[in-house]
Amino acid sequence: MVYFYKKYNYVIMKKLLLGLAVIFLFLGSISAQESKKVPSFEEVISLSSVGTPKISPDGKSIVYGVRSVDWKENGFDSEIWISKNGQEPFQLTNSLKSSSSNPKWSPDGKWIAFTSKRAEKTQIFVIRTEGGEAFPLTNIKLGIGNFEWSPDGSEIAFLMKEEETKSKKKIQERYGKFEVEDQEYQINRLWKIKFDPTCLNLVELPRFDKDSTNLKNEKIQKSIPEVLIDSVDFTITAFLWSPDGSMIAFSHQPDPLINSFFKSDISVLNLKTRLYSLLVQNLSADRLINWSPDGNSILYSSNLSDTISNYYLNNKIFRIDVNGNNKRQLAKEFDENFSGLTWNKQGIFATAYQKTLRHLYSIDPDKGKVKQISRTPARIYGFSISKNGDFIAFAGEEDNSLREVYTTELKKFTPKKLSNLSDQITNWKVANSEVISWKSKDGTSIEGILHKPQNYDPSEKYPLLVIIHGGPTGIDRPSPVPAYVYPIVQWLDKGALILRPNYRGSAGYGEAFRSLNVKNLGIGDAWDILSGINHLETMGMIDTSKIGTMGWSQGGYISAFLTTSSKRFKAISVGAGISDWMTYYVNTDIHPFTRQYLKATPWKDREIYDKTSPIYYINQASTPTLIQHGEFDRRVPIANAFELYQGLQDIGVETKLIVYKGFGHGITKPKERLAATWHNWQWFGKYLWDEEIEIPFE
Repeated sequence: MVYFYKKYNYVIMKKLLLGLAVIFLFLGSISAQESKKVPSFEEVISLSSVGTPKISPDGKSIVYGVRSVDWKENGFDSEIWISKNGQEPFQLTNSLKSSSSNPKWSPDGKWIAFTSKRAEKTQIFVIRTEGGEAFPLTNIKLGIGNFEWSPDGSEIAFLMKEEETKSKKKIQERYGKFEVEDQEYQINRLWKIKFDPTCLNLVELPRFDKDSTNLKNEKIQKSIPEVLIDSVDFTITAFLWSPDGSMIAFSHQPDPLINSFFKSDISVLNLKTRLYSLLVQNLSADRLINWSPDGNSILYSSNLSDTISNYYLNNKIFRIDVNGNNKRQLAKEFDENFSGLTWNKQGIFATAYQKTLRHLYSIDPDKGKVKQISRTPARIYGFSISKNGDFIAFAGEEDNSLREVYTTELKKFTPKKLSNLSDQITNWKVANSEVISWKSKDGTSIEGILHKPQNYDPSEKYPLLVIIHGGPTGIDRPSPVPAYVYPIVQWLDKGALILRPNYRGSAGYGEAFRSLNVKNLGIGDAWDILSGINHLETMGMIDTSKIGTMGWSQGGYISAFLTTSSKRFKAISVGAGISDWMTYYVNTDIHPFTRQYLKATPWKDREIYDKTSPIYYINQASTPTLIQHGEFDRRVPIANAFELYQGLQDIGVETKLIVYKGFGHGITKPKERLAATWHNWQWFGKYLWDEEIEIPFE
């Protein structure tokens, strides 16, 4: 009996202590949340981010770019950072007026080459791995494109545009400037330059003057670039040295016009004879990817003869011997597009989306079978692998982190994080993310990212803001600070739910899903958005009197379609959106996009152009609509914004058009991005929360 009593007291005490621990943990969690702040718009825009890391040939060190904001210069600056032997990274370059980008290791690992525009044109610079000053390797008046080290490190090949002809300059002197559409361009040619540290002006070398014993300094003459391919029949878009340095494979197309990629082919240059021969030529696009480690084959992607659906169907991956034999397709059964394909002694490696996850995969170069390599982090982006294939460096992110740099042994794959970019948001109130799914009007399963406020209460109903990605083959993923020109974390703190739908046509869900908005643009997309709203309404989560939507590019088009065809929204923002497919078709720089998705020109099928155009439904519009557009947008020309703006004005719908001066399809400078964020904050504050918001001037 005594034993039972003691045991009973022990159980009671244990439960009491456990209960107190839970209470303290809960109170501690509340206290921690209360101590966190809502970041300002400027702080979100100012977040630094990492680029693709490049691992040294021996796998011991890693370089990568870090992008930060320069508010004074109103720009984004990228500089190169380095981690040696797995140690804490530090900044390697520091150019006050220009970014340093595209770092590449020399084959011996002693040098890093990169590009920077520190004068009038972009040049190749080199810096010692041990640090010190960066020195220009080139001094080209036309500027440098992509570049690659030769396998022995003695040369660097690079792309450079041809110089304008003297005749064109004379014509301009007499008649001014004009341009014939699709007929004026500068072709990319392939050049090389020797790399010899003793002949690079890297140091002033001492010598004795002949007439005295005084020690003087002498600057050594830089190497002179030499053209490798000087053809006027095509422009070169990409190239790679063979592993033994005897050949260069290159992709080329008739001209650099954006739509000429359909006619791209692959050739191989013999560096000894300076002759090149055609290796891959299909009716549609062929793109060089990589050499095999033994130099006997190349890896490439192709659309074969498909020129009518390659905007939304999967690319096909092939290997072929350099002599043109043994062509075979790889990864036939994998239903998504690969990125970053790399072929080394361990096999072929690539990343790919599978819904909202993005993992590393291996592809058997002989059998073509695909195998998933990574489990964590949730998404892997750009990567590089050491020369022997043992080590990999990559940029990756989890649902609740910013993108970071990782490294690991490829076989074990236990990633170690090197960077600490997520420390920037440690004390912020950020977005809680979850992936949800629902059925669209036609039964298609749709996923989306739902963000909830930190203090979300399931018994309450919240205003809803729907943010629609571009593409259409873009994709939204869980993220702690999604932004662009939309103040998402600030809206969450204000007490709203955010839905970011991966509507039909999005990447990550396979070829058939990406094809679902062919001849169904806007219409099927609207089904997916509205059915997502209905799903949240059925769950009792949203205040249906306070719903807004917005998006940029394709997301802007869908927003425009919804503003003219739906009554569900209290306010809408259209960013760089299409309002009329015919207006878009004749003005855009990518005419084939429209023909592929609508399967006709407006002269062949005017009905499909009308049916999918927001302007066709303009008389049904009633939702207050903000329109945001870049002044010089070639992708979605600004005529679309003026057409929607005038149509809404004519029927008496409240609207405002804001033109961002000097910009193309995206807002690429921090001050104008800040302005666009404030404009959205104002617009939805007014129509969803009945607030009159003034933009601060200090």
